[in-house]
Amino acid sequence: MRRIGLALVVLLAPLAASAQTLVAADLRENQSLDGAWHWSVDPYRDGVAGFHGGPPSESTARYQDRIQADEAAKRPTALFEFDMQRSAITHLPGSWIGHAPEMRYYQGLVWYQRTFDYTPTGPGKRVYLRFGSADYAASVFLNGKPVGKHVGAFTPFAFDVTDRLRPGSNQITVGVDSARTDSDVPPPVTDWETYGGITRSVRLVTVPETFVDDAFVRLDKDGRIAVSAQLLGPQAANATIRLAIPALGSALEGRTDGEGKWSASLPAPRGLKRWSPENPTLYDVQITAGADHFADRVGFRTIEVQGDRILLNGKSIFLRGISMHEEELGKDPVRAMSPAAARALFAEIKQGLHGNFVRLAHYPHDEGTTRLADEMGLLVWSEVPVYWRVAWGNPETLATARRMIAENIRRDRNRAAIVLWSVANETPVSDARNAFLRTLIGDVRALDDSRLVTAALLSARKGKEMRIDDPLVNDLDVMAINTYNGWYSDDPLAELPSFTWASPVTKPLIFSEFGADALYGYHDGAAAPHKFSEEYQAEYYRRTLEMAAKVPFVRGLSPWILKDFRSPRRQHPVYQQGWNRKGLISETGQRKLAFGVLAEEYRRRAERTGER
Repeated sequence: MRRIGLALVVLLAPLAASAQTLVAADLRENQSLDGAWHWSVDPYRDGVAGFHGGPPSESTARYQDRIQADEAAKRPTALFEFDMQRSAITHLPGSWIGHAPEMRYYQGLVWYQRTFDYTPTGPGKRVYLRFGSADYAASVFLNGKPVGKHVGAFTPFAFDVTDRLRPGSNQITVGVDSARTDSDVPPPVTDWETYGGITRSVRLVTVPETFVDDAFVRLDKDGRIAVSAQLLGPQAANATIRLAIPALGSALEGRTDGEGKWSASLPAPRGLKRWSPENPTLYDVQITAGADHFADRVGFRTIEVQGDRILLNGKSIFLRGISMHEEELGKDPVRAMSPAAARALFAEIKQGLHGNFVRLAHYPHDEGTTRLADEMGLLVWSEVPVYWRVAWGNPETLATARRMIAENIRRDRNRAAIVLWSVANETPVSDARNAFLRTLIGDVRALDDSRLVTAALLSARKGKEMRIDDPLVNDLDVMAINTYNGWYSDDPLAELPSFTWASPVTKPLIFSEFGADALYGYHDGAAAPHKFSEEYQAEYYRRTLEMAAKVPFVRGLSPWILKDFRSPRRQHPVYQQGWNRKGLISETGQRKLAFGVLAEEYRRRAERTGER
């Protein structure tokens, strides 16, 4: 793990476990490790390596399985330049920018530690330590021993700790490093808050010795219910396995192959209710294999492209959406996206804006958020942070992006709400970039051929003609363009409706971003309102929506963005103060004038199509 020193890589390599995704782990038997944790900054990373690059000494190694104060009392000559048990306490999950004022712009390594009690469950069980995510790189120690590491801030990872747990008290220590290099995904330069730390739940998950590690249940293109499952464990090969959907009276039995894999399908029952934003029907799905009983809640629907139309369950649909960062409402968000926090934002989209679609930008959001989209009936665009200035020619960067894609898709393939996998955002065209993204597109299609593939692209301009000239459009199912004429240009807003769009292919187009900043409460009564005023933002929306209505192959909108969000690059002392103000609501939830403009547009569209 480059960012916390080679010494830690060497230390971990012999003992590190392979990380697993553990699909639907939040629905399995588990012990939450959320709550109070001790934390300690390590800006010079001396918990990783000594002065000359060797292993850390007793005085600095934070992950030791000992009580520093007790050791010091027993050995007067012992030297400890840290004390995890007497360090400050915070409550996780949540970014360290909320731990203390001085952590607001901290980039680097922070150590977390807590103890927990464990009661063995008897033979025939395996226990995994699973993290929803840690930003950006995490090294995990249990009872003083390394168990594994993970790089990537937004996808889950789990380690088998069955043989490392002890009856009674156990100590877990996690080193989390937010510093990123130009070879990371995303690279250091972004337009959002880093939110370093452990930002999603930590759990001990108990499973049988052989268990369902991955399962994908969906309605395939032929209208059949298809299942793909992967068992993990000593009895995975040639095992009896069974799918059941009790509410539909459906069941299917088979045997895994020599690698523990099973794929099969059955006719969809006549009584099946297809999932849609209007009727987000979910079914309890069970997969049984030996002692394991895997459960999930799944909706069944189809999504496809026909010409320049997007078809949901065979019917043309317009995606009435908006983009959203993973950031809760409030003056001091810490990316603690609880179900209640996600529901508050989704309600603004579904009920407030009359929307049916959300772009979860610019990285995989919490799995609880995508589950909620299933429940509430919001179609989802899910993406990975291949963003702006990526090291296209670096094989390690490509490997990281491919792993992120795989972890994201495996985690969320059972979410009916997700209809689009996106592989990139605003990436400049080059041969190396095209090869990189085409590799990701191939991975997406191999992992999930039941959904559509897209990427948020940029376009060319000649006068008032916008040209979609990115060569990647030939590889995508749905084109998507970020366009900001009238904000990042000095075009008069009155001229925006006269802009035209030209496409080299017949495919649906989503305007994946457009927007203008406005400080809530700043009103400009001038005939030509000032940028950053609510009036300017509202007029920008009116004129941009007029432009979009004239483009016949536009099949969706996800303006930028639902809520004002933290962005350290945005430092205007009056209007921004560390916030990107393109939200239709403020950081505390107050609706701006433009909110009503978009809500009225979506209400009219919904009435015309008979959609709620």
